[in-house]
Amino acid sequence: MQPPPRADVKVGFACNNHCVFCAQGEKRSRCGAISLDELVQRLSDVRGDRRTPRGLVLTGGEPMLHKNIVGLVRAAKALGFEPIQLQTNGRLLSYRNAIDAMIAAGVTELSPSLHGSTAAIHDALTCAPGSFAQSRDGIANAVATGLPVVTNSVVVKDNVEDLPALVTLLADLGVKLAQLAFVHPVGTAMEKFHEVVPRLPDVSRAVALAREIADARGLRLVTEAVPLCFLRGMEHLAVEDRIPDTTVVELDGEVAAYSKWRTAEGKLHGPPCEGCAARARCEGPWREYPDAFGWAEFVAL
Repeated sequence: MQPPPRADVKVGFACNNHCVFCAQGEKRSRCGAISLDELVQRLSDVRGDRRTPRGLVLTGGEPMLHKNIVGLVRAAKALGFEPIQLQTNGRLLSYRNAIDAMIAAGVTELSPSLHGSTAAIHDALTCAPGSFAQSRDGIANAVATGLPVVTNSVVVKDNVEDLPALVTLLADLGVKLAQLAFVHPVGTAMEKFHEVVPRLPDVSRAVALAREIADARGLRLVTEAVPLCFLRGMEHLAVEDRIPDTTVVELDGEVAAYSKWRTAEGKLHGPPCEGCAARARCEGPWREYPDAFGWAEFVAL
């Protein structure tokens, strides 16, 4: 069953990581945080008819750095948002009192991130020494709450071969749902495109190995932005048809229909897609990928 539509509200672009693949790039230098009053107004505006179910995901930057994040979550709960997901790099979740405050305020889902199975890999990608240990411990704390937890790992050139080990670690931490998201080549990822963006055939092989581990460990693995022709025999991993219809409230207050943008502008189909049996249910790659590498790797199902 399709989940209810949701709003993705940016609370500010301040972040204690400086990831080499950050889609927001240097936006942090323009606005670290928005005032609580303004954010509450935006929540109210995007909430709409309170008789209609509507979810919320709070994003950034790192939303837990916002000094009034607890008050914002309380306001979202009072407005009737359900579920309320906190999308975070997970570092502040390593402090149990921080998680307790989020839950008491109304957070119902946690989405922390981890991008490598070791500090050497993760910290190099986040450009933040010590971030691996904090995010790993934050994930363990999140799992211990009993709330729904979905981890997110951005797939880049330097962690492709590590994906099986990363999934093993997530299973060891008790994670039951983990997403592997192919990097979106915008922001810093575009600036460092050839350092950051892996080739899809390499991703396909690594995902297949990670999937075997996930299946054996009782962890549900999903992928985002991996075209179905690179998920042969694993097409069920693709999460696109289960992503809620999402409205994004950007930092400047602009409201965008992200789901429509993602399929109409963010991704695209090319010549190999025309005769593909999966054409109707596959969104294709981020358009920046074939712009750089062409369509030769894509073979219709």
